[in-house]
Amino acid sequence: MNMPGSDRMRVALVHDWLTGMRGGEKVLEVLCELYPDAPIFTLVHNEGSVSPVIERHPIRTSFLQRLPAKRTHYRSYLPLMPMAAESLDLSGFDLILSTSHAVVKGVRPDPGALHLCYCHTPMRYVWDQYDEYFGPGRAGPATRTAMALVAPYLRRWDIRTAARVDHFIANSRNVADRIARIYRRSADVLHAPVDCSRFRVETHDDGYDLIVSALVPYKRIELAIEAYRGRSDRLLIVGSGPERVRLEQSAPRNVEFLGWRSDEDLARLYQGCRALIFPGEEDFGIVPLEAMACGKPVVAFARGGALETVVDEGEGRTGVFFREQTVEALLGALERVRAVRFDPSAIRRHAEEFDRSRFTKRFADLIRTRVLAHSAAR
Repeated sequence: MNMPGSDRMRVALVHDWLTGMRGGEKVLEVLCELYPDAPIFTLVHNEGSVSPVIERHPIRTSFLQRLPAKRTHYRSYLPLMPMAAESLDLSGFDLILSTSHAVVKGVRPDPGALHLCYCHTPMRYVWDQYDEYFGPGRAGPATRTAMALVAPYLRRWDIRTAARVDHFIANSRNVADRIARIYRRSADVLHAPVDCSRFRVETHDDGYDLIVSALVPYKRIELAIEAYRGRSDRLLIVGSGPERVRLEQSAPRNVEFLGWRSDEDLARLYQGCRALIFPGEEDFGIVPLEAMACGKPVVAFARGGALETVVDEGEGRTGVFFREQTVEALLGALERVRAVRFDPSAIRRHAEEFDRSRFTKRFADLIRTRVLAHSAAR
């Protein structure tokens, strides 16, 4: 695809950190394919942790790369992240394309450069998800005390540096509303993509339910674990993260932790499940769409991005909502999903509305429109 400015403008891609392949990295992959020669600027890079499409780009890191324990405890450096983002040297680049859920929307472009930010959310650690990360029972007393002092600074910095973005693109209407509320800025909405070509519809199941998630507090994995306690149903959990040890120690025998799996293994796990369980409030959430691409229904908390992807009524029904984050509400949804006869082909067709090919074309069109308008204004 011939992208505007690809021959004349120097393009930089910017991403918070490269430590695993999750939804944000799948968006970055699209930008890597649109701009195959662009370097990637990031705070921390764990070599080999992301796809070959990303790894083949020149990757330039911040001073956080040289700090101890950055491979597994990079989030502990949150108070230093604004400084690290501002230290990334973007001088000489004409087009900055950032994908941000934390701090990299606050990088410093050259005067006259165009900065487009695909925003997964304003910094979740200090806004909507603050209590999930730093509330009582989520962090120790020392961490909570430190964050009570640091969070106001981070919020001020996050609001102030929104002015360094020329145009925001939100991954959902949910996030566009959050951008308007926190930054007082408008945003185009472009739903994050699912690569339907990786998945095929399967009508059978192997008798287990599935969670695919980073194991971090706001995902509310412990809610699902408690819902399966004392039941004969199996729950498989794919993913890893700082919460894994605590969650695994408290889980009953019918809940199994599988760690991260290859794309091929993950596709087979989706195809073999009865339903995908999605217990947290997400900014958007690609995982439900991956399950739906296999024709599998989703049991989701009725908040956030799930409201834009899961259909809980009518002939095109793709799942079941629960409306309170309680064990009782989730158990009720599990009973309902067992009672509904879902059409796997209809579920797949719904997922295809969010397919990567459509996303790539729309993203390229948005970039082209903004680049041409910027060039005309100059």
